[in-house]
Amino acid sequence: MAASEVQLGTPISGMGDGRDILDHQTVEEEGIVIGGGTDSDYQELLDRVFNIIAGNNPDLAVNRGKVVMCPPKILREGTRKTVFVNFMESCKTLRRDPNHVMDFFLSEMATSGSLDGQHRLVMKGRFAPKSFESILRRYINAYAICNGCKGHDTTITKENRLFFLRCEQCGSSRSVDRIKSGFVAHVGRRNA
Repeated sequence: MAASEVQLGTPISGMGDGRDILDHQTVEEEGIVIGGGTDSDYQELLDRVFNIIAGNNPDLAVNRGKVVMCPPKILREGTRKTVFVNFMESCKTLRRDPNHVMDFFLSEMATSGSLDGQHRLVMKGRFAPKSFESILRRYINAYAICNGCKGHDTTITKENRLFFLRCEQCGSSRSVDRIKSGFVAHVGRRNA
């Protein structure tokens, strides 16, 4: 036997008293793979765990995959207008009313705008594409993601002049702020 070969069931010098060595028969009986595993082995074990969970408790086996949002496509129309080209696609992915999302964008950018015939958001002013990404992230955190389970399967309902974000997965609800449109004056003390 070469110096680099090790047999199962025999202790290796320097590894302790030999109690942590498993023999080949025990590994086969319990179906445990130790070390040397590949990603496919991991995926098989993960699938097996989820199948067991689905068999024992189907409510926990709901597929809670992530929603992949494509980044906003921004164009300049002339010198004074900015166009959010894939606006309707983003609204459909979020399952939100386009007017609600448009009001949020217009209030955050402090400008005016509208939807054109091709369902693109046209806004007056020149804006960087990074600002659209950050505003879309703020909208998602405020009006689309559940704070309890971090799920994206939510709806906005209005009850007694208040808006509530209700999660379809975990059933929790929280109140969300109204979108303040137009100019909002911040009245307070000035710094001298």
